[in-house]
Amino acid sequence: MSELKMPCRVCGKDASFIGGKIGKYNVRKFSFYRCADCAFTFIGDPWTEYAEIYNRAYYRGEGADPLVDYHFELDNPDKTIRLYEWRGILEAVNALHPVTPQTKWIDFGCGNGGLVRYVKQQAPCGIQGFEEGWIADTARSLGIPILYETDLASQEGTCDVVTAIEVIEHVEKPVEFLQAVRKLLKPGGVLFLTTGNAAPHRKNIFDWGYTTPEIHISFFEPSTLERAMKLAGFTPEHHGFLPGFADIIRFKVLKNLKMRQPALWERGLPWPLLSRIVDQVHRVTAHPAGRVTLPR
Repeated sequence: MSELKMPCRVCGKDASFIGGKIGKYNVRKFSFYRCADCAFTFIGDPWTEYAEIYNRAYYRGEGADPLVDYHFELDNPDKTIRLYEWRGILEAVNALHPVTPQTKWIDFGCGNGGLVRYVKQQAPCGIQGFEEGWIADTARSLGIPILYETDLASQEGTCDVVTAIEVIEHVEKPVEFLQAVRKLLKPGGVLFLTTGNAAPHRKNIFDWGYTTPEIHISFFEPSTLERAMKLAGFTPEHHGFLPGFADIIRFKVLKNLKMRQPALWERGLPWPLLSRIVDQVHRVTAHPAGRVTLPR
């Protein structure tokens, strides 16, 4: 793509071409743009052959993201390091909106449904996932409740909680994505999401390990995500280091070390302290949650 400017996909202002990065799986140069108004960085010419991107090889870690390990997680839910993330998410969500048997929760973009299965076991509530493609069918075959796209309309305005864990960076039109999530929530409901924080990497975006251009096409600073949430009808809330983030960050560290299972050496580490040190560098906890404001 040769254009030096294109409309920002969050605020609509002019975004400037800042350079390109060659993919490792799809070996071509991807064009990056950055909006000076809302600080959104995005790929202007994303790869959109989704069936090819998110194929069976991808979910085995043989595609664009070699750190994906969905098959192992499905087969070994009690042995995967993903347990730390699931535990942390449940704790963080509970701090934002107490999880009770009456809680209705959708994990949007749930992948193999691992979080859904974990929450049903640890804090039984009305949790379901939403995902598309064959990975969702595989999870359904194991009894994990995953909605089809045709089911979403009937869920509008019924949910207390929606989670979107490492999803929004895959999305080409983030405001539209957030609007779709917003429709699912009832007044007082909360969106808890995770995605990489682009702010610490503003000057070296192409060296940031998160910029895997075949799959990660949208990069948010906290102020960008706050603006996108407002445009979608949310009230952004900055809670900082919520309960559960020590485990969420622990998982991220171990995943990037290419570990599949917990190990004795890491179990002995002071993760409450280490996770805060990691957070000072990567500022994982700076992104807002989104609340559907109660009517006055």
